[in-house]
Amino acid sequence: MVSTALPGLPSPPPLGASALPSGTYDGSLVLVTGGGTGLGRAVAAEFARLGADLLIVSRRERHLAPARRELAKLGTRVSSAVCDIRDPRRIAEVFDGCALPDVLVNNAAANFPVPTEDMSPNAWQAVVDITLTGTFLMTREFGRRHLAAGTPGSVIDIGASYAWTGGPGFAHSAAAKAGVESLVRTLAVEWGPYGIQINGLVPGLMPHEDMTDDIRGNLARAAADAATADRGSREDGGDGPATGDAEGGSGSGHSPEAGDRGDHRRGDAHDRRQPALRVGAPRELGWAATFLASPYARFITGHTLVVDGANWQRRDLVGPPVTPVREQLGRGPFTG
Repeated sequence: MVSTALPGLPSPPPLGASALPSGTYDGSLVLVTGGGTGLGRAVAAEFARLGADLLIVSRRERHLAPARRELAKLGTRVSSAVCDIRDPRRIAEVFDGCALPDVLVNNAAANFPVPTEDMSPNAWQAVVDITLTGTFLMTREFGRRHLAAGTPGSVIDIGASYAWTGGPGFAHSAAAKAGVESLVRTLAVEWGPYGIQINGLVPGLMPHEDMTDDIRGNLARAAADAATADRGSREDGGDGPATGDAEGGSGSGHSPEAGDRGDHRRGDAHDRRQPALRVGAPRELGWAATFLASPYARFITGHTLVVDGANWQRRDLVGPPVTPVREQLGRGPFTG
């Protein structure tokens, strides 16, 4: 049980704040894949607040239309394109239809939990094709055009910490993200001489309304487990949480608003699972992205910045009991 006297890391500055000067991205075009929803939209918003024009890309127009309206409220020019990043011809058409972007944020990815023995070849292929091959194809198109034009550029690839640790239940995504991490390191050396920098950015838990059903389900189960533990601790005379059990149908006390419009009430079950004693706000990922692509980070390339409050580095003194992935996902015995 986490002591209620521990403060955790301070909350971030309010939405709309920035460490970079106003107008840092004036005259720049930033392309964000998966920019219509969730963390991609939150990242796009922070570039917009600093003056960038935006091109957001998604496979579905229904994700793009509301994002265009919301992002345009920030006073920037927002365009969009429907694009399957597995299709190199469509990618080329998107680039043909706009000015050459100064910054590319490869945020689009695919993922869902499944025991490896249950994973179909098609499931593996779909996740690897979108997450790894799609990132490569977008980066290749961006790089080739900048190389031909003799202009500098910046690429940010959204990664995952299980690229280093492995990801039980996510073998397809973990393998793909490991490939993305290798691309960051490789292309930083290949393209640095031409003025193109490439970095990675790994988010921690940053709840938002566009989370997939499986993520919501996992969070709900974690919150329920924590609530059970809290009740047991109180019955045994231990300290209960400062704010009670988690709220909301998703098992989270976090605001169900798109991207990043506000903060949640600290102290819920998900906060207490982080070394920072709070989850992240999507805008914190956006702030990291705007820094890495800015003129103030030109000598940073081939690096992956983790924005997760040290969660991926945590280790218990005594490891918790092992629960097989099948059991965690509520699946019965494997029968072949």
